[in-house]
Amino acid sequence: MIIEFLAAAAGDAAPKNQFGFLEAMEQGGLIAWSIFGVLVIMSVGSFYILITKWLEQQKILNQYKGVRTNFWRANSLKEGATKLDKNSAWRQLVDDAVKAEDEHAKMTDSLEAHDWMHGSLARSEASINAKLAGGLPFLATVGATAPFVGLLGTVIGIYRALINIGLAGSASIDKVAGPVGEALIMTAIGLLVAVPAVLAYNWLQSRNKKIAAMLTGFSTDLLANISSKGTIRPAVMTGASTQQAGKAARTAPAATPTKS
Repeated sequence: MIIEFLAAAAGDAAPKNQFGFLEAMEQGGLIAWSIFGVLVIMSVGSFYILITKWLEQQKILNQYKGVRTNFWRANSLKEGATKLDKNSAWRQLVDDAVKAEDEHAKMTDSLEAHDWMHGSLARSEASINAKLAGGLPFLATVGATAPFVGLLGTVIGIYRALINIGLAGSASIDKVAGPVGEALIMTAIGLLVAVPAVLAYNWLQSRNKKIAAMLTGFSTDLLANISSKGTIRPAVMTGASTQQAGKAARTAPAATPTKS
């Protein structure tokens, strides 16, 4: 009984923590909360763009497998277009190529017709790449400015700490702990927002370059197919044919050199 009473008395007499996150932010006032709100918006926006762009890129990459296995099996580009998703980037390229092929008959110069089809496919590629790059400038901006936004909160926190020291006439811990804690928190939050944004920007940018290379190769195949009246088309390799080719290469006897 006595032990429980003493424990309860000790718990009531224990000092409350006055130097936590919320306490430091409350001491910072409206400015601290405003800076914190800006950093939160930056972070949420960065992760939203990361997730949506990754899904968009992954959809295009998954659709490319169907292009390599099904599209080139068709007898014509118009027939192959029906095997592609209507809203896919690959369907857009095919539709633009078919449209350019229909319009090139109106041109009397064959060189102008080739340039027209090449330019049409280039414009289609540029529109797709521009759509894929949407949102990446925001990630670059967050990565470049978030540390400085956090640094602004740091400067304000240190300034408040100096004011408290001047008013108190001494640098006691209870006068400077709150402002200094606020300053360190802002610095940490700024870095936590900036680093993921920079990593996401570089990663998405590298994937966009990979997709751009695929689009360019597909456009080249379309142009060659149109110019050759359907004669030239890339080889269609499925998973089974690839395994058979590899097995044949492993089991084939090595060529022996002949003596002259």
